[in-house]
Amino acid sequence: MAFELVAGLAAKDFILDLKLCRVLFEDNKHYPWIFLVPMKEGVKNMTNLTMMERMQLMREIALAENVMFKLFPCDQDNVAMIGNMTPQLHVHVVCRTAGDSDWPDTVWNKTTGKYAPEEKAKIMQKIKQEFLAQMNDAQYGVNQ
Repeated sequence: MAFELVAGLAAKDFILDLKLCRVLFEDNKHYPWIFLVPMKEGVKNMTNLTMMERMQLMREIALAENVMFKLFPCDQDNVAMIGNMTPQLHVHVVCRTAGDSDWPDTVWNKTTGKYAPEEKAKIMQKIKQEFLAQMNDAQYGVNQ
């Protein structure tokens, strides 16, 4: 059985693949927001990952946080794994700034608004380039 994204995640924009995870973009101009999705079939929870895969997921989350902090300086990054509505393990990495449209509340089902296509393409390219620049750091175990 091959890895496939569930419908809700398949609708997101692809940025790049890491060793374990596919990186996707959430088109919400109010919050810089990406997803990490382990590229394994049938993974709904972390319990479906081996211990080695769990450790790799943590390395890739750390990489994602560093990428997002560098590109989108913020007061708080939110990292969350909530699968109530999307039954496939995915990790949200969201940059929040004090005073943003929903601060200090959560972003779930709140302010939305899409980027203009050209702006979205530029932001996604910046994110991809920063991942590529940082992923050679051995601590992330992405190129091993």
